[in-house]
Amino acid sequence: MLMRKVPGFVPASSWGLRLPQKFLFLLFLSGLVTLCFGALFLLPHSSRLKRLFLAPRTQQPGLEVAADVVGHPPVREQKPPPDPAPAAPAPGEDDPSNRANHPRRNGWPRRTRPTGPREEATATRGNGIAALGPRERSVPFSFDFKAFRSRLHHPVLGMRPDESKEPQSQVRAQREKVKEMMQFAWQSYKRYAMGKNELRPLTKDGYEGNMFGGLSGATIIDSLDTLYLMELKEEFQEAKAWVEESFHLNVSGEASLFEVNIRYIGGLLSAFYLTGEEVFRIKAIKLGQKLLPAFNTPTGIPKGVVNFKSGSNGSWGWATAGSSSILAEFGSLHLEFLHLTELSGNQVFAEKASLPRCSFLKQCPLLPAASRRTSTQLAVKVYLVSLSWQVRNIRKVLRKIEKPFGLYPNFLSPVSGNWVQHHVSVGGLGDSFYEYLIKSWLMSAKTDTEAKNMYYEALEAIETYLLNVSPGGLTYIAEWRGGILDHKMGHLACFSGGMIALGAEDAKEEKRAHYRELAAQITKTCHESYARSDTKLGPEAFWFNSGREAVATQLSESYYILRPEVVESYMYLWRLTHDPIYREWGWEVVMALEKYCRTEGGFSGIQDVYSSIPNHDNKQQSFFLAETLKYLYLLFSEDDVLSQEDWVFNTEAHPLPVNHLDSSGRARGRH
Repeated sequence: MLMRKVPGFVPASSWGLRLPQKFLFLLFLSGLVTLCFGALFLLPHSSRLKRLFLAPRTQQPGLEVAADVVGHPPVREQKPPPDPAPAAPAPGEDDPSNRANHPRRNGWPRRTRPTGPREEATATRGNGIAALGPRERSVPFSFDFKAFRSRLHHPVLGMRPDESKEPQSQVRAQREKVKEMMQFAWQSYKRYAMGKNELRPLTKDGYEGNMFGGLSGATIIDSLDTLYLMELKEEFQEAKAWVEESFHLNVSGEASLFEVNIRYIGGLLSAFYLTGEEVFRIKAIKLGQKLLPAFNTPTGIPKGVVNFKSGSNGSWGWATAGSSSILAEFGSLHLEFLHLTELSGNQVFAEKASLPRCSFLKQCPLLPAASRRTSTQLAVKVYLVSLSWQVRNIRKVLRKIEKPFGLYPNFLSPVSGNWVQHHVSVGGLGDSFYEYLIKSWLMSAKTDTEAKNMYYEALEAIETYLLNVSPGGLTYIAEWRGGILDHKMGHLACFSGGMIALGAEDAKEEKRAHYRELAAQITKTCHESYARSDTKLGPEAFWFNSGREAVATQLSESYYILRPEVVESYMYLWRLTHDPIYREWGWEVVMALEKYCRTEGGFSGIQDVYSSIPNHDNKQQSFFLAETLKYLYLLFSEDDVLSQEDWVFNTEAHPLPVNHLDSSGRARGRH
C-alpha cells in the first residue's frame, strides 16, 4: 500500500503487469532481439543469413587487391577465387577442346597425400588456394584459363600417340635418356638440398647464394615446367607442394632484379599457364610487386638490385663503379611483366591510364596528396600500370638516346639516361636484350611492331660492325669496345644462332634466306668450340687470333658450368630446318654430360673442358634443369610439343604463351 503513495505510481493494468514490470519486460525483449540480429553480423560464416536480410552490395572490381597493395586487408569477407578451369589439365592431358579427335595418353591423376592436421588445408583444394594465407588469396582472379587453353593452336604436349603403342625408335630412346637425366638431377637435389637454391653434388648439400634476396628453392621453381613437360608426374607434385607450403616471400635481403624475374617469376608464370594452378599465379604477382622499387629512378630505367626489406634499389658495384644499369638486365623484363599485367587484373588500366612515373608503394609527387593517401582505385591503377608501363618506358628511353653506329652499349646510367661505356656484346651483359625484342614481337602474335623494328635495326648494326669470318671460315660475333674489336665469342653469345633463326621468317623477304644461313653458320661455330675440346663441351669464351680458332686461350675461360646456349640453338635450328646434324650434335652433348659432368650426387660443371680428367666445380646450376635439359628434350621431340605457334621461351627457357587475341580482344583463328 505504501507503494501507491509514491508520486507517479500507476496501478496495475487489467492483464496484471504494473508499469515497472512492463519496462523490465520490454528491456529484456529488446535485448533478446538485439542479440539475435547481432549474431547475423558478428558470428563467423554468417554470409548466407546476411543475404536473407541485406541487399547485395556492389563493389568495383579490383578493390580487394588495392586494399592488399596499400597494406590493409580487404574490408569485406574474401571468397577464394574460382577454379581457373574444371579439372586443370596435368602433364599428358590437355584441354578437351584442344584434343578432340586426337589420340592422347591417359590423364594424369592428381597425387593423393595424407591429410593430417597440417596438410588438410592443402589437400582439400587441388589448385592450392587453401594453402595460401588470407592476404595471398586477395588477388582477384580475372583470367579465363579454359578460354586461354582453347585458343592454343596445338595441345601443349603435342599430339604424340600413346608411347605404350609407339614402336621403339632411336629418337624416342634419346628423348627418354634426357628424361632420365632430368629425373636423376631432380632426385639428387631433392635428396640433398630440397628447399635450397641449388645443389652441391660433391659435398651433397645445398647452396643459397646471394642473388635472390633470401628467396629459396630456385631449383624447384626453375624445374616446374620441365617436370611438367617430361611428364614426371610425382616429381611435379613434389615441386608444387613445396611452392604451396614452403615458398615464402617475406624475405629481407638484396636481390637481382634480373635473376628473380627470369627464374622465379618466369618459372611461376609458365607453371600457371601450363596447369592453371592458382598458387603459381598468386605467388608470381606478389613477387612482381616486390620488384617494382627497382624502377624508382629519374629515367625509369631500373637499377639491378632491389632491397626487399627497405624497398630501396642500387646497382652492382662492379657495373662501372656502381653507377650503371646493365642492358641485358633492364632489357629482359618485357615478356614477364606483360604477363604479370595480364594475370593481375583488368589490362585496360595498363593500356589507357596515363599516370606519371613513380615507384610502386611510394608517393607520386605529381598526384594530389589526398589521392595518394585514400584512393584504393588509384592504387590498383598504379600497380597495373607499373607492371607494363615501366617496361614500355624502357623502350622509350632507348629509342630516344643516341646509339653509336646503331649499336646498344652494355652500360647505361639510370640517372642521366646516357651510356656509361661503349662496350657492346651480344654475349654476357647484352644478350637477352636482343632476344626479348624478337620474342616480344612473336609473343604479341606479331603486332608489337616497335619491338620488331628495334630488333632488325639492331641486327643490321651487329652485322655491319661485329660480324666476322675467321681465316678458317668460322662466322662469329666479336665484342666492340669503343670501335676496337675483341675477336672472341662467349658461350652466352651462342644463343644468337637460335635467335636469328627464330626471327628469319619475319625479316624482309630478300633477307630471310640470308638470316637462315647466318644462323646456321654461327651455330656451326659454337659447335666447333665444343668439338675442339677434349671433353666435347664448350668453354666459357673462345677466341679467334694467333692462328687459334674457337678455343679458349686461358684457364680462366676454359670452364663449363652446364650452360644451355649451344643446345638452345641446336633446338631452334632443328625446328627450322629438320637437318639431322643438329640432333647428332645434341646427342654428342648428352654423351659428354653423362661422361664428364654426372657424379654420384648430381650433375656438376667442370673447370677445364680441355682436360679429359674432370675437375668438378661442385654446383648443379638451376638453369641446367630449366634450360639445358629442356632444350635437349625438345630437340628430340616433335615440333608441336610446346609449339612455337603458341609459346615463346623467356631467357631461362620458361614457356610463355603467345597472345592469340586481336586488338578487339577476339580470338584469332587457328592455322
